[in-house]
Amino acid sequence: MASAVALGVASSGAARPVVQQKADRQLTIVPRLVSAHGTATVGKRSAYLMVYFKDDTHSIYFATSRDGFAFTDVNGGRPILAGRSIADQKGVRDPHIMRGPDGAFYMAMTDLHIFGQREGLRTTEWERPEKEYGWGNNRNILLMKSVDLLHWTMAKVDVSRLFPAYKDAGNAWAPETIYDPTTRRMMVYFTTRIGNGPNFMVASQANDAFTTLTTAPRKILDYPRSAVNTIDADITLVGGKYRMFYVAHEKPGSIRQAVSTRVDRGYVYDARKIDPETVAAEAPNLWRRHGTNTWVLMYDVFGVAPNNMGFAETTDFVTFRNIGRFNDPGSPMKATNFVQPKHGAVMAVTPQEVERLERYFGGRR
Repeated sequence: MASAVALGVASSGAARPVVQQKADRQLTIVPRLVSAHGTATVGKRSAYLMVYFKDDTHSIYFATSRDGFAFTDVNGGRPILAGRSIADQKGVRDPHIMRGPDGAFYMAMTDLHIFGQREGLRTTEWERPEKEYGWGNNRNILLMKSVDLLHWTMAKVDVSRLFPAYKDAGNAWAPETIYDPTTRRMMVYFTTRIGNGPNFMVASQANDAFTTLTTAPRKILDYPRSAVNTIDADITLVGGKYRMFYVAHEKPGSIRQAVSTRVDRGYVYDARKIDPETVAAEAPNLWRRHGTNTWVLMYDVFGVAPNNMGFAETTDFVTFRNIGRFNDPGSPMKATNFVQPKHGAVMAVTPQEVERLERYFGGRR
């Protein structure tokens, strides 16, 4: 029972849990946070939290890991946030999670159900006509903020209604968040298009409450061929440089890398293919192994059936070593109690934060 929200402004009704039954426990949506800042954490951020979604439910899941290799779903493979309870399209995709410099947690996702007509959620294939607005067209991104990973505010942000230049936007896909040190605000970046034109990636500043966007979205990568769809940006600050991994729908499509000294502009195009896959992959996400200079590039390998997450490691961002997919023979990456995760993100957390999530959802003690 999510609070009603519109145009990126959360409602002020009484806080209620989405679902209270322990057997199907969910995150709690609240109208406001007790504090704007996260509580102090004890211990090193040596553990990991992965957020992902599944096509069959269009809902959100959490999985935790103590070593960065074996991940276990905290809710036994059940959603921790049901898309039907929070999204206008009754489904969500492409979740991303990060911790801000204020210690709070920020989560963003796409308001979209690609099987809405088949499941009786709408009478048309898409929310708006495909001829004018393209495949998978949608209006909203969802922005969520928490100080404890359990209680979250939530706002729906309709970019086409907020910004006149995007009144004909065909989509708002795969939003992610990063801190902008120049503005000292959280920056939200996502994929969009005008009508049914090529997809491109833009960025906008969020307000402090993380309930709306305050600046007109600005293109963050000038791809040399403007007719090529560029989607799924993932930006990480590494050694004083911002490294953007994204997908270019060339033939064949692949994950590419661009680098800048500014978070919101100046990314230098590099034509090299990064991912080691021979089939289609998307949704790159970069994270570091605790206590090392090894970085892991995770991506959604949707070109295989069933779909899976793939992984490559790098220390220099030139060479990427393929370490396989979840549960593949010879791969160190394991998904212990879930299958077919899609478009996820990994964040460093403390062992205590992992234990708190597992206790809440009735997992390992």
